Amino acid sequence: MDFLNPKAFFDLSTTSYGKYLEQYEYVWEIVPNIRSICLEIMNELNMNLIGEEIGEFQKPLSNTLVIWQRKVYHTNFEVVGGDTTKKNFKVIINGNETHDATVLYAGCVLWDERIVLGKGVIVEPGTLIKGPAIIGDYTEIRQGAYIRGKCIVGNHCVVGHTTEMKNAIMLDGAKAGHFAYIGDSILGQDVNLGAGTKLANLKMNKKTIKIKLSDQKIETGLRKLGAILGDGTELGCNSVTNPGVLMGPQCLVWPGVLVPGAYYPPNSSISNR
Repeated sequence: MDFLNPKAFFDLSTTSYGKYLEQYEYVWEIVPNIRSICLEIMNELNMNLIGEEIGEFQKPLSNTLVIWQRKVYHTNFEVVGGDTTKKNFKVIINGNETHDATVLYAGCVLWDERIVLGKGVIVEPGTLIKGPAIIGDYTEIRQGAYIRGKCIVGNHCVVGHTTEMKNAIMLDGAKAGHFAYIGDSILGQDVNLGAGTKLANLKMNKKTIKIKLSDQKIETGLRKLGAILGDGTELGCNSVTNPGVLMGPQCLVWPGVLVPGAYYPPNSSISNR
């Protein structure tokens, strides 16, 4: 069933970390392996983890700091601002203007050292990030976001205000700007979740999740599986996906819709009508 392979949902040749996802036969097999994929990426690419120079874990940062060219700055910088997802967030460091600096605002919380931050990342006050977690270049983590660990966030993404992620992947350009829940899920490139979107990941009867096709059900063996959304898919405000939703690329969910657990082919439009 090639239409259930990761390559049927995502263009793995153009997204960050795509090669780590292509080894799986079925796309949902990625989900229980997100932690190991995260650690593999960290080890293979020899990424810099948040180290002792940050110094404050499991409590809000007392002061804003900037990371630029592998150095941490506690002073001698000015945060001008802008939109980092468009690579125009400006910081002036020792008189040098740059759009590549990562800014950790006072009041954000880094839970442990197993956190990788790319260049141009903005972490706003009130954010809490647990490891292992990878945050890609020019990504914005907004005030009140909660990244609970085992998460991979690509380049030019937005994890929005009071949005919660756990054991999840957002590929490049994916955005969940406001009040979203993303558990045991994968968002493809340029996926957009409207405000209040919830990706439910656990059945109320606690049974394992089956993927419903038109004429059969496929057992995943997983008790927790949220939604897997192909590249370019958009979900309207206050929509909810039941556990085990698989959507191919370029699907559209209308606002306020409850999406039953099932496979939806590319270009599907899902509404209450």
